[in-house]
Amino acid sequence: MFCTVGPLSKAEVVQLHADFPQPTETLRSSAAVSVSTTGSLSGTEGRPAVSAGFWENPLFRREKHVVVDRNPSVPQHLGRSLPARAEVAKMADEDQDGVAEDDLTTVEPHVPFVLEAWEKEEESWRMLVSRKLRKQCACSSARTKGLLLGFFPVLSWLPRYRFREWLLGDVMSGVIVGILLVPQSIAYSLLAGQDPIYGLYTSFFAGIIYMVLGTSRHVSVGIFGVLCLLVGQVVDRELDAAGFNVSAPSGNLTAGLACDRSCYSIIVGATVTFMAGIFQVLMGLLQVGFVSVFLSDALLSGFATGASLTILTSQVKYLLGLNLPRAQSPGSLIKTWVLLAQNIGQTNICDLVTSLLCMLVLVPAKELNDRFKAKLRAPIPFELFVVIAATLASHFGHFEERFGSSVAGNIPTGFMPPQLPAWSLIPNVAMDALSMAIIGFVITVSLSEMFAKKHGYTVVANQEMYAIGFCNILSSFFRCFTTSAALTKTLVKESTGCQTQLSSLVTALVLLLVLLVIAPLFYSLQKCVLAVIIVVNLRGALTKICEVPQMWRVNHVDTATWLITMGTSALVNTELGLVVGVLVSAFCVLGRTQRAPAVQLGQADLPELYEDLASYKGLHTHRGVVVFRYEAPIYYANQVLFKRMLYRRVGLDPLVEKARRMKQEKQDRKRDMLKPSAGKKEVPTCVFLPQHTSFHTLVLDCAPVLFLDTAGVNALKEVAKDYNELGIRLVLARCSASVLDSLRRGGYLDAEAEGPPKVFFTIGDAVQYAQSLASQNGNCEASC
Repeated sequence: MFCTVGPLSKAEVVQLHADFPQPTETLRSSAAVSVSTTGSLSGTEGRPAVSAGFWENPLFRREKHVVVDRNPSVPQHLGRSLPARAEVAKMADEDQDGVAEDDLTTVEPHVPFVLEAWEKEEESWRMLVSRKLRKQCACSSARTKGLLLGFFPVLSWLPRYRFREWLLGDVMSGVIVGILLVPQSIAYSLLAGQDPIYGLYTSFFAGIIYMVLGTSRHVSVGIFGVLCLLVGQVVDRELDAAGFNVSAPSGNLTAGLACDRSCYSIIVGATVTFMAGIFQVLMGLLQVGFVSVFLSDALLSGFATGASLTILTSQVKYLLGLNLPRAQSPGSLIKTWVLLAQNIGQTNICDLVTSLLCMLVLVPAKELNDRFKAKLRAPIPFELFVVIAATLASHFGHFEERFGSSVAGNIPTGFMPPQLPAWSLIPNVAMDALSMAIIGFVITVSLSEMFAKKHGYTVVANQEMYAIGFCNILSSFFRCFTTSAALTKTLVKESTGCQTQLSSLVTALVLLLVLLVIAPLFYSLQKCVLAVIIVVNLRGALTKICEVPQMWRVNHVDTATWLITMGTSALVNTELGLVVGVLVSAFCVLGRTQRAPAVQLGQADLPELYEDLASYKGLHTHRGVVVFRYEAPIYYANQVLFKRMLYRRVGLDPLVEKARRMKQEKQDRKRDMLKPSAGKKEVPTCVFLPQHTSFHTLVLDCAPVLFLDTAGVNALKEVAKDYNELGIRLVLARCSASVLDSLRRGGYLDAEAEGPPKVFFTIGDAVQYAQSLASQNGNCEASC
């Protein structure tokens, strides 16, 4: 590239020869030298052969660069060689006034870097809808195969199953999880307000259905404590509304069905499960799997801990052998403890002793399994051992007859015929089902993604929604209650060598054996033993309470969300706790945009590195230019705060300054009116900037600004207008493509308008352009 401008001034020639002592003829023979304002130094064959001082010439800092062209074919009228040293000496002896006049050459404005955007083709909404419909409704063999394999993932991995490598691990993990699920399924049936057989049904059907529809290889789907609690609360509420109670279990005619308390309980549980599945499938069809991102880890952890406290409270009556109704109104946890305190004298000593013995065995056993899980091939099923031992002791000790202990009772074998949900109950349980649907989906997707990332494969969130939805819909016809993935059993599956969901089929076979043969043997199993199993499995969530100080040191906002969600779930209502947690999280996000950092930037040694002056040392500012950064989107909720923080950081509020000027002008007019007219003499004044500021350009770094709405664009317009009235220019730097689009649509940028640029791609370009304009206009401060 070659560029020429006007003749070299005498001062420039003298300075060049002072910096480059080599003979001028050498420069002539190697290159033709000229002055340029392009802001670059180039040559056709690389860097010119000149001294190092040439590149550090002070002329560069005045936007005047030397451009060297080695091409010998350049005509003489396009290049200007330096004069000989004798001519230079003659120039140096001339009058200094003449040199000063020559040195005052015109400086052209800095030419910023510009990117050419692709032209976007505007598409009408009709064309867009038509294109989407054609894409979704296109029918071909490949698309049909893709849809089939996508909806039934088992058809993808089962034909490629590696029997020699995977079968042993899947069989082992399936058997172990099945053994663990037998006592847990019976225990969590108690929590859901159902008979033990229905917990076994739930674990059996959920595992088979998820094996066919799920995309995770390791997740174990079945009973989950929090969902069992929610189902139990709905069941108790509907039992009370239908006229059932503990003292009258014989039966009632409700919802057009003649059945007893147990029958009506599973009808309610199956109906709410059916509605939860419908909601999950609808969410999958509407592609709303993204809702899981709004439930933070702190929210889910707080909700689980609060629900665990409620579960613990609900099981204490079984540990003590008390026959108490479950409190339903808000504040049920406190009311339950009050009832327990009032009835503590009726404690069944046999149940209390059995509970303590089982707890003394299971708590250390769980700790041993956790401590030696790296050495153990599989966790030791202490729960099954405790259930077997307690059942034998209760049977041969006749605990039910001698001490009045509450036992599991008759557990039938085989399966019951399918039945439809009670349609008349749907309006009563719909809202409860929605909260269960969201919780079940979020837990399932979170666990699926966690284990998929750990083992290097992917899961499809919407397909997971379909899978868990159909697990609930189909299993509800077989008298099951709401299911989701469970962390504890998933960890057991992974640690025992699970490779695919074939392990779920093995688990189902173990449960099938129990359902067909072994189930009646648990008739004498005490309910207090089942309560102990539930309480011991809560220790993971309950230990989170001890981690609150550590959580507070890490992040105050997340800890506050955790505490509020946990307190609301435990003390007020479980479902309300989830809603409150979501609202608190949303307000925390909103509050962070309201309290976003607003900083003034300084330049580091690297040309394009600008950082917070208050955070880093060694940064410097540019005279007459202020660089400001607001680290949040600018939208309707924080646009007033944005302007306030901007005015505070730069030290100039244009509205206050205009008001001050108007007041000053009013005082000047009053003072002029009081002066005698004869001695009055008009003195023209010109005020460009207030005396306490020293900048003419404000650069706004928009890199952290993720988006702008209409209010945000209008706020920038107001800021630019107010500062422009004071003679201060506002320019934007590092705007994203979406922000630029918002600025164009909002009228801040007009492609047809002429004038200086308002947006720059780098902060350095914006600063250099502002300085070049200031050099053109002269020293503003000196003028004033």
